[in-house]
This record gives sequence, structure tokens and C-alpha cells, in this order.
Amino acid sequence: MNEFFCHETAIIDGPCKIGKGVKIWHFSHIMANSEIGEECNIGQNVVVSPNVILGRNVKVQNNVSIYTGVICEDDVFLGPSMVFTNVINPRSFINRKEEFKKTLVRQGASIGANATIICGIEIGKFAMIGAGAVVTKEVKDYALVVGNPGRQVGWVSENGHKLVFDENNVAKCPETDVLYHVINGNLVK
Repeated sequence: MNEFFCHETAIIDGPCKIGKGVKIWHFSHIMANSEIGEECNIGQNVVVSPNVILGRNVKVQNNVSIYTGVICEDDVFLGPSMVFTNVINPRSFINRKEEFKKTLVRQGASIGANATIICGIEIGKFAMIGAGAVVTKEVKDYALVVGNPGRQVGWVSENGHKLVFDENNVAKCPETDVLYHVINGNLVK
């Protein structure tokens, strides 16, 4: 008996690992050798390619393709129709499967609807990528990145609130009252 839910229109290729409490919705395809952690939600029309790793409680919204080389740690949010790539210079007539680049999305990061993540980078813990952003380089922990090309325009708390700093370079999350400081160009709690 499965310890996860799979809609009847979804396809799961074996072997793969699917954790307890996972929900896989309409027309999604989980490919061989992928790993999906406990309590993940895989929305409608999602493709999880071979060897992809999703941590615990990853939320994948509708129409997302997660290509080989992508690793998402726990509590990552992937917004509707966002895009990962895995080859820098794709050509239809050249097989570059041996050149797939790894992309790492750290714990708690959120990627907005229709954002594009160019392969070979790391998105930091609790970072927030705005809708439609095109991310071409590393993203720091807690960074707020928007635009094309993506650029950092601020910082967010772990709960996703944009932080406003006082004259001492200290900000407080309005939801949790946790204090954040920028030290040497990085945000710390």
C-alpha cells in the first residue's frame, strides 16, 4: 500500500523514492531515479526528471518542469510555471546530457511564478525570487531578487517579509519580531 497519493492520470516511472504524505496531482510525471521527500505537493502538469531530489515539504505548483541536476532542500516553494534549465548552450542536434549542470535551491527558498533559473547556480536559504525574474548567478541567503536579469533589491525574513533597516542596520520581521543584521554583505539573524 502506498503511503502517498497519486492522481489516476499521473505517471510514476520506477524505480524512484516517494515519501510518506506526498500528493501528486493530475497529469504529472515522476521519472525514474528521482527522490521526493515526505509531505511534498506536486501540482498539476509537473515533470520531475531522472535523478532530481526534492527534500521534505517542497511545494511544486502547476506546470513546472524540474530537470536533471536540480536539488531542492526542505520547504522550498516553486511557483506556477517557473522554469529550471540544465544546459548552458542547448542545441537540438548535439547531445549534451554529460554536460548537465547542477542547481541547488537551499532550504526555505521561494521561486515566484514564471521565473527562470539558469543552471549551475545556488539559491540561498530563505531567498525570495520574484515572479518573472531571470536568475543567472548565485543568490545569497535571505536575498530578494527581481527582474531580468535578476538583481538583488533587498532582503527578506524567514517568513518572507521584506525587511526595512534602521540607522543601526538592524531590521525586525513584522510577523515574528526576529532581528536581522547585514554583516559583511550577508544577512544574519
